[in-house]
Amino acid sequence: MTLYRDAWGIPHLRADSANELAFAQGHNAALDRAWQIEVERHRSRGTTAAFLGPGAVGWDRFARQARLDDTARRCLRTLDREDPDTATWLRHYVDGVNAGLAEGASRSPEFAATGLAPGHWEPWTPLGIWLSTHILFAGFPTKLWREEVARRLGEDWTGLFATDGPGTAGSNGWLVPGDRTVTGAAVLAGDPHRFIEAPGVYQQIRLACPEFDVIGLAVPGVPGIAHFGHTGHVAWSITNAMADYQDLYAERLRRGGGGEGADSGGADGTDGANASAPDHSPGAGGLCGAVDFYGTVEALGPDGWRPVARHVETIEVAGADPVRVAILETERGPVIIPPAPGSATAPYPAPASDPANDGGGHALAVSLRYPPRVREDLGFAVLPALLRAKTVADVDRALDRWVEPVNVVHAADTAGGTLHRVAGAVPLRHPGNRLRVAPAWEADRAWRGWHHPMPGETVRDPAIMANQRGIASPLGVEFAPPHRAERIRSLLDRQALWSAGDMAAIHRDTRLASAEPLLRLLAGLDHADGHRDGHHRDGHRTSHRTGRRDGRGDHSADGGDGTGPTSAPGPASASASASASALAPAPAGAPVSSLASAPGESEPTTARLSPAAADLRDRLLRWDRHMDADSTDAAAFATVRARVVRRLAEHPVLAPLAVPPPHPDVFQPWLALVPRVAFALETLLTSDRIPGADRIEAVRRAVEETAAEEAGSAGQPRRWGDLHRLAPWQALPEPAPGRRTGGADGAAEPVPAVPDTAAEPIPGAPDTAPDIRPALSGDHDCVLATSSVPGLTHHSARASAARFVWDLARREDSRWIVPLGASGIPGHPHRSDQLPLWVRGDLVPVVTDWSLLTPEPAGRGPAGPDPIRREDTVPPEARHPSALAPSPATSPHRTTNHRTTNHRTTNHRTTAQPSQERHDPRRLP
Repeated sequence: MTLYRDAWGIPHLRADSANELAFAQGHNAALDRAWQIEVERHRSRGTTAAFLGPGAVGWDRFARQARLDDTARRCLRTLDREDPDTATWLRHYVDGVNAGLAEGASRSPEFAATGLAPGHWEPWTPLGIWLSTHILFAGFPTKLWREEVARRLGEDWTGLFATDGPGTAGSNGWLVPGDRTVTGAAVLAGDPHRFIEAPGVYQQIRLACPEFDVIGLAVPGVPGIAHFGHTGHVAWSITNAMADYQDLYAERLRRGGGGEGADSGGADGTDGANASAPDHSPGAGGLCGAVDFYGTVEALGPDGWRPVARHVETIEVAGADPVRVAILETERGPVIIPPAPGSATAPYPAPASDPANDGGGHALAVSLRYPPRVREDLGFAVLPALLRAKTVADVDRALDRWVEPVNVVHAADTAGGTLHRVAGAVPLRHPGNRLRVAPAWEADRAWRGWHHPMPGETVRDPAIMANQRGIASPLGVEFAPPHRAERIRSLLDRQALWSAGDMAAIHRDTRLASAEPLLRLLAGLDHADGHRDGHHRDGHRTSHRTGRRDGRGDHSADGGDGTGPTSAPGPASASASASASALAPAPAGAPVSSLASAPGESEPTTARLSPAAADLRDRLLRWDRHMDADSTDAAAFATVRARVVRRLAEHPVLAPLAVPPPHPDVFQPWLALVPRVAFALETLLTSDRIPGADRIEAVRRAVEETAAEEAGSAGQPRRWGDLHRLAPWQALPEPAPGRRTGGADGAAEPVPAVPDTAAEPIPGAPDTAPDIRPALSGDHDCVLATSSVPGLTHHSARASAARFVWDLARREDSRWIVPLGASGIPGHPHRSDQLPLWVRGDLVPVVTDWSLLTPEPAGRGPAGPDPIRREDTVPPEARHPSALAPSPATSPHRTTNHRTTNHRTTNHRTTAQPSQERHDPRRLP
């Protein structure tokens, strides 16, 4: 087997058999991503607190209570029984990890910093990693949120916050069939939206053996290429289907007849000797500790009281005492929220159907039922089948066995075949199970089989999937707003034929359609001097400038379709070329005042704006609705929006939700009021649940405060990129930079602190890491989805975890990018070398010619000196320096040397405009 690398350090693996290749993939993951995959192994087992400390106890408790590691073991047993060839292939991957882990750990300073020794991987470890990575994808904690809304506000309020919540994972994906491309062959493109982690959650990789040759995005620690791949014959991609396939059950538990002191001991070897010292902290312990149950436990089901499996496990905690956790499992599933001490802190009141309910709100436990635990199968048989696929029929047939997570799939092949379907396991059950916590004792709440066949449709026009309601609608409850999907379709409709090289311009589109409700309310505010709706007293409309600091991009804010500013396409960036573009702004259409005329929206109010607020109001109504990093108007809008969110969250109508319930910490992102208001802002601004006058007043005060803040600030107005910065998650953070380069003269200027990322340096890590918290364009509902939580933070923790373009005409014309780089080792040249291009929305070439790759000598690891000369490995059309250089007009880093606190970076020359596919990538063709 041989490891090659391209200009970006991306591994290309070649072996003589599929099993040998699986070993090579595991070995490479251990060398390039040792720290990352070991953290993931510990997360799947619930043992991260042993080296990360008390802050990791919450996740470890959940992982153990949900039985993630045990479920992975069961899934392996099923794989051994039903598909021994895949089980053997999986074991070869694990053998490769074990063979390389010690060497990989020696190169990763995090191991020494934490005192963690590399462990031994079991055959089921990759299944556990896959499960722990995706267990929260279906958003089952939202059912807990609905319980809180119903209890505190009333049953008819539960739909008020219906939108994709703060913890969901989203994606963009589009399939352009051959009759809409310049080559006559299909093109697939997209980007999965996840929490950005360092190292990244996806690894660019190539896997080649006599049976197949596949490029794609792998999950480190898991063999094969599950989500995004191109075999040369067929390509596939996925998005989150937003399906609901996990249920929560209210469980009434009682003591059984086992007697006092009958502790069964823990799976980790504990014998219950110290069970007399339970953990009474909120959400901790469990039934056995919290209410002193030491005998058998029973749960009330449809057929009466039935035994509950139970044992006690101990979580070791670095720098703190161990934590004992009661592990309970009913016939429905593992108990993930046990009763806390006393009914005052019950998870939620007992439903009326509870046979023991006397109206007093009895304490109930909550169990989780999820498909891999029920089926004892994760669908891993699909992974080698995808690698061998030659047609969309092969992909379709393979995905019939997929389990979790449930995805919408696009696929296309070189023969012209296309596929658009849902894949995964969704149970058939009572519709109420999708919305709320289900009573365990009601027979009609049990699962009754599986949805089959899964929904699909024929691809006639470009197929678009962006987590909106679509073919997966029968399987879910809450979906993403339609803005991203509608915007992608609008962009694709503006041009007859597309090429793979055109797709990056769609990726980087920053149009924010969800700004409309707030801007309509803003348009209804009166000025103190009597003018309103974007008109001065002399009747002349104000000029339409974008509000960028340097005055670039002087164009109309009205849409090319004549519908007014809410549909203005605008350029993807102010540095767009002058080439003909189907997305270039058209002449002015409807007036700005159309914002105030929509029926059911804001009525004229007697509230008067101060002159400064009136000027800000006019600026925002002239704004082109693009969340570009260099836009001062985008920053002003985001600031106003954040203040509106906070004011609505403080409104008396919503005040009962301000105090989160005492559920485990791992569920709190779904239960906090401010994020819920932020993501449901469109609904809240147009719903009569909050009185119209109060909504208008919230907007007026937000504008006044923002205008006053701007007037009192020194220097020029802030740009969106000054506020909106990448905040990647790291198990062991690197130090946060405190300064960045800004002006054209290279002078450094302060940047806002990132509250949740300040950290001490990793001992032993080279001081060469670049700024991994750069300024960003985009926003939550933009195609360029860089999500923040308005009202809480402008920083973005969730964005495109990768971007890809799969060309079915010429695979070598495909493109891809990840947020950081190919290496997971701090200080490595490929740790974050793709970041500047990712920030700008550019892509790097997929190299398929082996002669353009550099073989890595045996024993040479990615932590050593960079053996790759980019000019030797980049395809000829991309070898010009401009192909690799960030754009000085759009990149937040405009100088040749990036100086930051505790960091210095390698030289990034930015003297030339980028060139890719021989056209300016800043503007769509």
